[in-house]
Amino acid sequence: MGLNNIVIVGGGPAGIFCAYELVQRGYNGKITILEMGNLVENRNCPKIKTGKCVHCKNCSVTSGFAGAGAFSDSKLTMSPEAGGYLPELLGAENVQLLINYVESIYQRFGMKVETVGAEDTEEIKQIRKRAIAAGLKLVKSPVKHLGTEKSRELYFKIEQYLLSCSNVFIEHSCECQDIIIDEDGDCIGVVSTIGQTYHADKVVIAVGRRGASWLERLCSLHDIENTPGTVDIGVRVECRNEIMEEINRYLYEGKFIGYPAPFRDRVRTFCQNPGGFVTQENYDNNLALVNGHAFKEKKSENTNLSILCSHNFTTPFDQPIKYAQEVGELTNMLAKGSILVQRYGDILTGKRTWQDELERSNLKPTLSDAVAGDITAAMPYRAMTNILAFIRALDKVVPGFAADETLLYSPEIKFYSNKIKMDEHLRTSINNLYCIGDGAGITHGIMQASSMGIQCAREIM
Repeated sequence: MGLNNIVIVGGGPAGIFCAYELVQRGYNGKITILEMGNLVENRNCPKIKTGKCVHCKNCSVTSGFAGAGAFSDSKLTMSPEAGGYLPELLGAENVQLLINYVESIYQRFGMKVETVGAEDTEEIKQIRKRAIAAGLKLVKSPVKHLGTEKSRELYFKIEQYLLSCSNVFIEHSCECQDIIIDEDGDCIGVVSTIGQTYHADKVVIAVGRRGASWLERLCSLHDIENTPGTVDIGVRVECRNEIMEEINRYLYEGKFIGYPAPFRDRVRTFCQNPGGFVTQENYDNNLALVNGHAFKEKKSENTNLSILCSHNFTTPFDQPIKYAQEVGELTNMLAKGSILVQRYGDILTGKRTWQDELERSNLKPTLSDAVAGDITAAMPYRAMTNILAFIRALDKVVPGFAADETLLYSPEIKFYSNKIKMDEHLRTSINNLYCIGDGAGITHGIMQASSMGIQCAREIM
């Protein structure tokens, strides 16, 4: 076995910042990052030229150096109040310090973006007042918006910095198959899908949502202690910028949380993109999911955001990811492998949406190859009921949000793995194995994932 080696599986924010902090703290052993996708400069989606998804084996939107979130809207949430469960492990104050430190690293590599929504202005107070009246909570969550194209430039600089370090090696287009456990039950390395072995003293699993199902299988195979995690199922909503003008101006991203009757499940908005574009991303077995992008320069006439319902399953069921995949596959089947889109008004009147109806609308879909249809034929009753109730509530905060022409795209699913059990030092039940980031079920976004990577490096040191 090689001595003084660390292998990091996953080149998203968690893995990147873990490697960065190891270097900053003087770690002189070999650091190997295994990433199933391409380097930043080679992450290109063919749909830009073809006009439709061609179902690449490794989707450049969801995999590659910098991860999936970095190539969607690239918003950095600057508060520990949103973005996952890391504060439960480390404490909110510690997480805020980590977020501040991560921000300084981004600035080192050229980030020059103002924070939006940090001050409690009179306009924000009025928005919160309407939210309270509607039974919703407005989460104060200051954000920095890099923009999809600007994040590519920034992460390229970070990538080049890591490559310039003599002890850092990035193996791109390299998919991890399994971890290696010795006779003492310690993790001593990983094996790639082509059979190459990487021995290590410490293994850090830093896969994102794309690797959640893989990590779930790993937990079952090696008895890595975990608990059933939350899976978010919902839709991406698109409306005209005029409707969202107040939220876009004073908050940029309005994070609202509600517990609508009759189920009282947690429902929230996520990933708001003013002037943005609805996009498709592909996961294993050609599962097509919807997401959203927002560029810094290029703008559309629409704003999109997701509405997600959190599902927490209890005994005897312990396969939330499989459940969500089945929902996604059923929706894809109705759209022949594409994304379904339906007008809100059509859902209320019990009819499907037709393509010619979309063409006559004030609201033009930014995902041009989405298939007009009926998302209620695939969406579970409980989730659909939650979504419709939440839209009605949000319409009281943002008048016009529940307009007949508002578009709902499906499926939007956030795969968070079963939550890996770990202590405050991020140690799992397997010696020398760390699991961090979105794939570990702990973080739900770029900043907390990056922060967890920093903390993991410090614990290793």
